[in-house]
Amino acid sequence: MALTALALNCTLKTKRAEDPSSTDRMLKLLAAAMEPLGVTTQFVQLADHDIKPGVTSDEGDGDAWPAIRQKILDADILIMGTPIWMGQPSSVCKRALERMDAFLEEKDDEGRMVSYGRVAAVAVVGNEDGAHHVSAELFQALNDVGFTIPANAVTYWVGEAMGSVNFVDLDEIPEPVRSTLSLVARNTVHAATLLKARPYPGGGA
Repeated sequence: MALTALALNCTLKTKRAEDPSSTDRMLKLLAAAMEPLGVTTQFVQLADHDIKPGVTSDEGDGDAWPAIRQKILDADILIMGTPIWMGQPSSVCKRALERMDAFLEEKDDEGRMVSYGRVAAVAVVGNEDGAHHVSAELFQALNDVGFTIPANAVTYWVGEAMGSVNFVDLDEIPEPVRSTLSLVARNTVHAATLLKARPYPGGGA
């Protein structure tokens, strides 16, 4: 069964930045792991878009979120990729989660959240500890707004404390990261395939 994924890169960098994005590297590795399983991935670097603050699906003139929201709903899999800043998900990541709060009130023809039936996974990179805290925040938020979280649905890398090496600068990907990427890809695609074949029941809350 062919599936589609949308990878939201929540780096603070735009594509014009001179330094490459570690988050971008991790997301592309995960997409590559899912590709043999029949998944086509589209990437969106959120810092390149004018996403207005708010909790509705359209915050008015110039808001880039409605088009990104449609990409989310068109995909079977949502991947949220974020760096760690001050032990937290990036502000760009939090902005996207705040905008998805609107899914709580938006229902389909069978009374389900419009996000139902979609699977979410998380990718985290940083130079300090905090990957578990960041993934926990994202899992809770994504589950609240209707996404299904598969088993072991996070891949991450953190460098040593106070270190200066970024994930994007590694000459080789550590084996634990490679094996985790494969596990996340398998579990995420498996859950998305099951949900696409047998959606959640409707009927409202």
